[in-house]
Amino acid sequence: MDYSRSNAQKKISTDSNALKPVHIKKMIGNKYVERINQQGIDIPYLTGQKPINHNASLKGNIENFIGYMQLPVGLAGPLLVNGDHAQGLYNIPMATSEGCLVASYSRGMKACQLSGGVTSICIKESVQRTPYFKFKNLRTCLAFIKWAKSQFAAFQSVVSRTSNYAQLDQLDFSQEGNSVTLCLQFTTGDAAGQNMVTIATDAICKYILGNFQHWPIEWYIESNYAGDKKTTAKTLSSNRGKKVIAEVTIPKQIAADVLKSSPEKMCKYFLASTLSSIQAGSIGNQGHLANALTAIYLATGQDVACVAESSIGILRMETTNEGDLYASITMPALIVGTIGGGTHLPTQAEGLRIMNCKGVNKAQKFAELCCAAALAGELSIAAAIAEDHFTSAHQSLGRK
Repeated sequence: MDYSRSNAQKKISTDSNALKPVHIKKMIGNKYVERINQQGIDIPYLTGQKPINHNASLKGNIENFIGYMQLPVGLAGPLLVNGDHAQGLYNIPMATSEGCLVASYSRGMKACQLSGGVTSICIKESVQRTPYFKFKNLRTCLAFIKWAKSQFAAFQSVVSRTSNYAQLDQLDFSQEGNSVTLCLQFTTGDAAGQNMVTIATDAICKYILGNFQHWPIEWYIESNYAGDKKTTAKTLSSNRGKKVIAEVTIPKQIAADVLKSSPEKMCKYFLASTLSSIQAGSIGNQGHLANALTAIYLATGQDVACVAESSIGILRMETTNEGDLYASITMPALIVGTIGGGTHLPTQAEGLRIMNCKGVNKAQKFAELCCAAALAGELSIAAAIAEDHFTSAHQSLGRK
């Protein structure tokens, strides 16, 4: 069928590993593995062809080690992305035990691909630590704030001695009575950065204790103000981790052929679900961003608990003047990394390599892929519920 935007999918990717045909020996007779093989990417640990070395050091990843949990990994996509860092067609690995999930995301990705792809752009990044200080009285607290502002360059110097990647970019304050919370905003390179900013913040706190003329009555390295591993309204309206926005326009014919719905019906459902989100007091109006992020995080060695904060977002769907569907998702708190943490583990490293996202200078690209994949999932579930296909899909794919 000749779709109005289908020619855009023929765009040649600037990414050297984006579905580039390469001759490689087939590992097993699995068409999805073969799809990855065609990129010249080997995944022997994920396919079980190469055993994991149980004697390898897991220091920094686990304590009291007893073994490995096996979780099935499926391949969603391909997903066409037109981002600043992610450009081309990508297969998206998703680790889950929920039947129907990978199929649903693949359906949304197919609709996006036929529509010319998802524009996904990382527009901002910062990771916070928010230490707390309590002083004898209000005047001492105000004096501390004035002094801390004057020490910003010194704080930056302290941070530079703790890491080659962490940089202190901004210092804000939230005062209550005789106490104040410092909001330290860092960039952390290609690492997710929680440990990095904790170490840097500790060094700043020790500098404060050694140089400010008044000793605090109380102080704590984290006040619970940063939003780490929790959903907060502050994070929704600002940024934590990587803030990414993705958008796509789905022609009405593709909505009918692939999503089995119409822009009008999907928008009606979107408005109803947003109204219900408001009544429930939700932080954001997303449908199921946690599904995409949990599956991708597990497959790529991310800190899965960060889904608590990463899965908030603002979804919008509306019909265009031409009767097509415009959809966007704004995700302000993608805590992702392509180095450090669990990204070096054998199967998780392969998950990142499937998307050519392993290593340095890849974190923003990975964030753009996460947001684009999440938007595809929002489209698929909205269509399924709008057309009353949601239950039957789970009955056929999600049950034994």
